[in-house]
Amino acid sequence: MMGSQIRDISLAPSGKKKIKWVESHMPILQKIRKKLVDAQTFAGKTVVMSIHLEAKTAYLATVLHDAGAEVIITGSNPLSTQDDVAAALVTEGITVYATHACTDEEYTAYLNCALDHLPHLILDDGGDLTALLLTTRQDARVRLLGGTEETTTGVNRLRNWDKEKSLAFPMVAVNDSLCKYLFDNRYGTGQSVWDGIMRTTNLVVAGKNVVVAGYGWCGKGVAMRAKGLGAHVFVTEIDPIKAIEAVFDGFTVLPMEEAATQGDLFVTVTGCKHVIDARHFPLLKEGAILCNGGHFDVEIDMQTLRETAVHTETARANIQAYTLPNGRTVYVLAEGRLVNLAAADGHPAEVMDLSFALQALALEYVQKHAELLETRVYVLPPQIDERVARIKLESMDSHIDALTSEQYAYLYHRGEV
Repeated sequence: MMGSQIRDISLAPSGKKKIKWVESHMPILQKIRKKLVDAQTFAGKTVVMSIHLEAKTAYLATVLHDAGAEVIITGSNPLSTQDDVAAALVTEGITVYATHACTDEEYTAYLNCALDHLPHLILDDGGDLTALLLTTRQDARVRLLGGTEETTTGVNRLRNWDKEKSLAFPMVAVNDSLCKYLFDNRYGTGQSVWDGIMRTTNLVVAGKNVVVAGYGWCGKGVAMRAKGLGAHVFVTEIDPIKAIEAVFDGFTVLPMEEAATQGDLFVTVTGCKHVIDARHFPLLKEGAILCNGGHFDVEIDMQTLRETAVHTETARANIQAYTLPNGRTVYVLAEGRLVNLAAADGHPAEVMDLSFALQALALEYVQKHAELLETRVYVLPPQIDERVARIKLESMDSHIDALTSEQYAYLYHRGEV
């Protein structure tokens, strides 16, 4: 069994400060942590996490560790790992396989190192860890009870595997919980994407033509924040229902080939590949800025862009300039990877508090019901969503009404009234 593979253990003090800061802004997870730690819920269990390795995910890892688990963590994106946070986790007794800006080969090697620990439970973000367990690392399933998936992209992959009958263990689609996608995907992505863009470019958003590709919950959040910042917002979609939503929300909907000629700044949030590709590059305006808010670095066809560019240079940290054959120069942020994590710190702590509280409870749910769970994709019971929401409301000093017995009878027993 190999030890941790990180960049530099001396970076740990900086990482500890980051983790302490987010902990103070994650009251739901703090409250759940006490229950899990007191009960030593995960004692004797090995939990392998593949997730964006930054302060908020690190705090979740420490919660699981303090609740008795042997925690092994690796990144889910080469550019989202923060080396100081990785070092801090190692000093807390957590095994880490992750370095910032690792190669694709190193990234896969880290995933395999994590699986060498033979997990009882997995927490995946994007599906790469799950994919290995279903293919080349079936040997690592010997103790596996099941796991959880964080993202829309990962859940889509899970459902495809389930449909193809290739899924071999139960998985909980945490992304499909209301307290996840209504807040993490919409408000978290909406804020963190623009944090990454503005931090990286140091340019004004007001007055720009912003093209948002995809109007799912993430796209809704990105478009809403762009509008609030004063941008003229255009939306591209393939789903007519979502397109109508975008129109009713006040945005202009048009095909990407038309949007390409108008946009100053493009954000892809579709979960699909080549949303902006060879058809669109020649149409882009001089100085157009492209970035991606979807999980994988395939939404912008970076390979074609690199191959067709006549000149490439670094314009600014995390900004690559590509001069096209027509003489125009376009810019790509964070190599086309997740701009909110590769060029910023990800979603706000208060938003991820909801998501990671659900993750902790989902892992508890899988462990508790392992003998009853079938090999398929599950969604958490609504009672867990409501529990998390109530804790969040309390932490915000907000309160809600309760039905009277008469109101309850009216709503749920109308046939008897």
